[in-house]
Amino acid sequence: MAYLVAARYGAMRYIGKFVNNTDDLRLRDKVIIKTDRGTEVGEIVSTPEYIIRGTDTSSFGKVLRKTTDADADTLLNIEEERVPTEIGFCEELIKKNRIPMKLATVEHLFGGEKIIFYFLAEGRVDFRQLVKDLAAQYRTRIEMRQIGVRDEARLLAEYEHCGRPLCCKTFMRDLQPVTMRMAKSQKTTLDPTKISGRCGRLMCCLRFEDDIYAELKSNLPRKGDRVVADGVAGKVVGQDILGQAVTVEKEDGVEVRVELADIQEIFQQQKSKKQRKGKGLRTSKEQGTGQ
Repeated sequence: MAYLVAARYGAMRYIGKFVNNTDDLRLRDKVIIKTDRGTEVGEIVSTPEYIIRGTDTSSFGKVLRKTTDADADTLLNIEEERVPTEIGFCEELIKKNRIPMKLATVEHLFGGEKIIFYFLAEGRVDFRQLVKDLAAQYRTRIEMRQIGVRDEARLLAEYEHCGRPLCCKTFMRDLQPVTMRMAKSQKTTLDPTKISGRCGRLMCCLRFEDDIYAELKSNLPRKGDRVVADGVAGKVVGQDILGQAVTVEKEDGVEVRVELADIQEIFQQQKSKKQRKGKGLRTSKEQGTGQ
């Protein structure tokens, strides 16, 4: 019988599916796996699922075994001796050949089939001679991989400002764009030092929360709309998205807070054709031009 499990592996924290012949693997078990890159160490992140007979498993990797004490010693040797030596040797070659790149780290596969050198550079870099020198030294396949600052943080950093491990290092599979619009929508500070992560780019949590902010904001009257609530009538001049309330300026200029649940009528302000273009009609209790 065959079973399918998911495992996290590699310096970039990939997640893949692997075939195992038993169902005895549990979450966080360390295993030796066969991937399309070679023999690696992985961590189980799912419970085993029975594979129906006849299922095509050619695209999946394979679990070779649980790690042993000998495997742990080999991995320790790679991390504490081989990788630091490979980093030092590569940095010497970069300096000697005056190559415009910065070496971030090195990943030495458990089975030794490949050594991956992660680097940062402003543009395209000619590293052909560097690869030849590295291959001659280590007599294995050499891969040079150019990365950005977000990937560098995923490889080297540990904790974010919140005190928790980096999201990109624990559960995120893809690094998707994060925009300043998201920060503005969430009414957060626009100080780059306070909304930037360890990579120097906008924090990924802004993207995580963007959909719920958009949904909550859609419930509220827009700025400029006129509303009627218990004993209050006036124009909306501010929104509290999370609190689901708005600030209303009354006719006498006094501003008061009004909960969404207390609003009885909404009169939307008239929009220009440019504002309306490409947008559907918004649901409200009543529409009008305002007063």
